[in-house]
Amino acid sequence: MTWTEITTMAQWENAYEQSAARPIVVLKHSTTCPVSANAYQEFSNYLQGEPRSDVNYYWVKVIESRPISNAIAEATGVKHESPQVLYIDNKAKVWTASHWSVTKAHMSAVLD
Repeated sequence: MTWTEITTMAQWENAYEQSAARPIVVLKHSTTCPVSANAYQEFSNYLQGEPRSDVNYYWVKVIESRPISNAIAEATGVKHESPQVLYIDNKAKVWTASHWSVTKAHMSAVLD
């Protein structure tokens, strides 16, 4: 399964709008944090398995793309944390997890 890095505000706005028709999962990742590095690996492991095929998967580097990270928090009403995974369907937050709760097992239990 592929996942796309969101690097521009236009990409985020497009992904968020498309969630009205197809759910999205977004990983907010800090490139300087060991906890985030673990979450990134867990997210990657989840996607290497058999993730839902009716979902689009994205990730955002929160330090390098702070305005996008802030826009995600504003659009979803979910306070920023890193690492953080958000499941968004119909432009609304359905589920979120952060820090050590971002695991392949947790994502599988919720998303599958």
